[in-house]
Amino acid sequence: MAALDLPASTEPASTAPAPADASAPAEPTRMTGRMRLVLVVLLLAQFMLAVDFSILNVALPVIGQGLGFSLGGLQWIATAFALAAAGFTLLFGRIADLLGRRRVFLGGMAVLGVSSLFGGLATGPEMLMAARVAQGLATAAVTPAGLSLLTASFPEGPLRARALGLNGALMSAGFTTGAILGGVLTDLLSWRWAFFINVPVALAVVLVAPAVLRESRPAGRPRLDVPGAVTVTGGLLALVYGLTVAGEHGWTDPTALTALAAGAVLLAAFGLVERRATAPLVPLRVLRRRTVVWGNLAGLVAFVTETSLVFLMTLYLQDVLGFSPLAAGLSFGVLGAGTILGGVLASRFIGRFGARSALVTGGLLQAAATLALYGLGEGRDGLWLLLAATFAGGVGNMLAIVGFMVTATSGLPDEEQGMATGLATMTQQIGITMGTPIMSAVVVTAPVLLDGIGLAVLVNAGIVAAGAVLAGLFLRRG
Repeated sequence: MAALDLPASTEPASTAPAPADASAPAEPTRMTGRMRLVLVVLLLAQFMLAVDFSILNVALPVIGQGLGFSLGGLQWIATAFALAAAGFTLLFGRIADLLGRRRVFLGGMAVLGVSSLFGGLATGPEMLMAARVAQGLATAAVTPAGLSLLTASFPEGPLRARALGLNGALMSAGFTTGAILGGVLTDLLSWRWAFFINVPVALAVVLVAPAVLRESRPAGRPRLDVPGAVTVTGGLLALVYGLTVAGEHGWTDPTALTALAAGAVLLAAFGLVERRATAPLVPLRVLRRRTVVWGNLAGLVAFVTETSLVFLMTLYLQDVLGFSPLAAGLSFGVLGAGTILGGVLASRFIGRFGARSALVTGGLLQAAATLALYGLGEGRDGLWLLLAATFAGGVGNMLAIVGFMVTATSGLPDEEQGMATGLATMTQQIGITMGTPIMSAVVVTAPVLLDGIGLAVLVNAGIVAAGAVLAGLFLRRG
């Protein structure tokens, strides 16, 4: 198997040196002007999608009062989006391979703009929920299509690592910006602007992208694996729904257990379907690749732990220290700065040490920073520790995320990049969904909130450390 620590080709080296081909074009080592334009368009779209994940969190109570949502119905504003985004990502990633990535990307951006307009104009819960589902479907289409356009536009090696590093940095910065921007827009204008802000950005991308992005799809157009699409989409929908219900009502809730069991059965059926399909949604040879399997597992750990850590620190800042929602959101600006730095440094780190080293080093740094948060107490004098630890953890987390993206998409032909990025995006969506219910279940085991947060911090750090060690072991040089 190829050595992951080499950022260029993953093909095994030949035993005899191949003669140089003078007619072959040299692999570019610097971004061209066109590459920069492609990067700007795709990063703008990914940043907007990341903002969309968190921009409504602060505004939920105000939306509930304005549109008549019940207290229990508020969480479905976020859940409806997560169900559509996670459940359909893999399907849309493969559709992008078959129909054309630019076409799916532009279609998804158009749907995102229109659904955001309808969400901002919503006059009742039904209209808002329909808009959120449409936004989730658009995200499921745009994210893998955009990532596959990015990986197809930059050759495997330092340039792709740099592009993925910048993508990861802006994605994480978008999560933080969304939390802050949601509070500012809701306080100064209206919660409706949390939707309206997407419209001009989506319009700009749709107008500019056709002149910048080249269409990308395989020469042959195989049939879509409908049974595989049905089983994997149904399985992911059931899994995300079960996790959401478990986070709200506990892990012993019958509805949650039934949904999780149904998800497990459907995903097992998906594996059986793929074995017999002539044109599988995800070829089994891809799932047997160590880079794909362990890269995605490492990515799952990175998203589960960091997004749930934000939840834990939000509890700490608001319910223990008494911060306002806006002040708590602004405190995470330091985390955002750490992730931006980690994303910028990731390509250089991977170019020198390799993707496997990025996964291990980033995970261990994140684990150490998370463990330091166990020292937080009831007083505000420990705020410096929270800021320093979240900054360092953000650097480590983004280093691991970029290492995951490079690993999970390496060594695959261009015609399968949509499928590979669909898998990676599915990992991201499920990780974001899983983290908070898991950590919520840990917090409630302690009678005192601060003790529960401390226990969850230890569990979080342990998961990160275990993920880093396993990635180091199973992604070692073959």
